[in-house]
Amino acid sequence: MTDFLIKSTIPLTTLLLVYFLLLEKEKMHEFNRFYLLFSLVFSFAIPFITIEIIEEITKPIVQNTPIETIQGNSVAFVEKTNYLPIILWSIYGIITSLFAIRFIRNLLKIISKINSNTRIDYKNATLVLLKEEVLPHTFLNYIFINKTDYNYQKIEAELFSHELTHVTQKHSFDILFIEILKTVFWFNPIFIFYKKAIQLNHEFLADEKVVNSYNNIPFYQNLLLSKANENQPLYLASNLNYLLTKKRLIMMTKTTSTARAFLKKGILIPLLAVLVFSLCTKVVAQDNSQKEGKNIYVTGEAYYKKTTFKIKDEQGKVVAKKKYSDLTAKQKKLAPPLVIRSYNDKPLSEKEIIKKIKKEEPKTFIIDEFDPKNIKTKKDNSNAVYSTAEITDNPEYPSGMEAFYKFVGENYTMPKTPNDVKLAGKVYVTYIIETNGEISNIKVLRDIGYGTGEEAIRVLKLSPKWKPGTINDEAVRTQFSLPISIQSKT
Repeated sequence: MTDFLIKSTIPLTTLLLVYFLLLEKEKMHEFNRFYLLFSLVFSFAIPFITIEIIEEITKPIVQNTPIETIQGNSVAFVEKTNYLPIILWSIYGIITSLFAIRFIRNLLKIISKINSNTRIDYKNATLVLLKEEVLPHTFLNYIFINKTDYNYQKIEAELFSHELTHVTQKHSFDILFIEILKTVFWFNPIFIFYKKAIQLNHEFLADEKVVNSYNNIPFYQNLLLSKANENQPLYLASNLNYLLTKKRLIMMTKTTSTARAFLKKGILIPLLAVLVFSLCTKVVAQDNSQKEGKNIYVTGEAYYKKTTFKIKDEQGKVVAKKKYSDLTAKQKKLAPPLVIRSYNDKPLSEKEIIKKIKKEEPKTFIIDEFDPKNIKTKKDNSNAVYSTAEITDNPEYPSGMEAFYKFVGENYTMPKTPNDVKLAGKVYVTYIIETNGEISNIKVLRDIGYGTGEEAIRVLKLSPKWKPGTINDEAVRTQFSLPISIQSKT
């Protein structure tokens, strides 16, 4: 919510300042009306627009391990309930309700005036004859005037023309729109200035229509001045006497050249572009392999229930047919993986993977332990570190990987953060399983702050010894990685 308010208020303020500095004094009122309404809609749309800019990176480690390791472990933590948002939302709800009641009450007051007084059809509008002394004013299709002045024909034609302009151009809808925004966002004073700008522009439009129709500016100016300081009507109506200031009187005699108007309108294009770029763009890191369509390799008994594995001997002849569950550890590792093409960096869930490969489940696979490409050899360096793709057997946690993920989840403690900070994201850690099964060289590739990485290191140091990875039954140092998903809860 805070992000929405900040991202919407910045363009609201910027566009209104531009209006006051460049547009309000120019005689292009129809464009200005569109500009003010567009500014409101555009500013509220900005927070929901995201333009992603891809920044190519290379991931420091590629892990070709079964699906359990790719998915990592989801670790959720619970914090104490924060009552401040509840209190603030309650206060907001109460005040908004009061403003909504005020808004509805004023609408009902206008409807009551319409229903309780005489109505007369007049051109494209309806005249509502009131007993009280009021200036002509308009709401929707209704023009409110004094009954006595109407009967004795004391209302000048210019005033009727002024109010009819409000009716035909449907200015009341603009007022209703901004009033609804003021009701919902009562805490933001920017909407008060928008309403004043919109109403004044309405008067510019109505004045322009009268001046063009009657071509007698001095008379019309004197007429408006003579009506000044009379009773003001309801705040939802378009008022003849609204902001009768020097601005309106000067605007009647002002002209704006086509070139000047075009130039000022053109300035708005780069302004909007800057606002969109600064508020909507998001840099997304993407490794090169994913840009090209990285393959996610999936193995596991759950995905090979209907698959027959043909086992070859040293001569390359098929000597056995097995189900996945009957394969040895080495044979399982050599089982050709299913390949799923991925174009984003979001790991697929188990359900998504099963759904994706359901129609592509292989019927048969051939496993050849004696193929030269499947024979693993040690490097000359005795302290060399191997990836899981380079070894014969992967390291194993004493009770299996599920037990390891459970161990991490139960021992990881959420670091303390300020009340308004909610942690969400992933911590990526790499480590080496030594030949004696101990964990060493723990490194945090990425964390989300507040000690989340340090806590991951602490937990891994508590881990019991693993069964080390091997090449031809000889233990070797193996590099592993661990993603830990963190989500604070209120």
